[in-house]
Amino acid sequence: MIVRFEGDVFRWDARTDSDWYFVALPPALSDDVREMQTYRRGFGGVRVEATIGGSTWRTSIFPQAGGVYVLPLKRAVRDAEGIDPGAGVEVDLVVLDA
Repeated sequence: MIVRFEGDVFRWDARTDSDWYFVALPPALSDDVREMQTYRRGFGGVRVEATIGGSTWRTSIFPQAGGVYVLPLKRAVRDAEGIDPGAGVEVDLVVLDA
């Protein structure tokens, strides 16, 4: 599964001792991922390859309260692409686990 979506970058408020930033997948896309997922990783994670601008990396998306998956944004990616909290980003996503 290869998809493109847009979302806003947000800081995870549960940790105040460090900065973790994410972008949420749209609800319909989250539903599609959940329906096709057959292998369950820890915390319900699904392995993906993500691309924003010229940066591509492998990570996992995780289900969040409310049913949507969130994509963690590494500091190196945020720095390389000039991504600030609250910014909108366009993500190309390849689901590796299904």
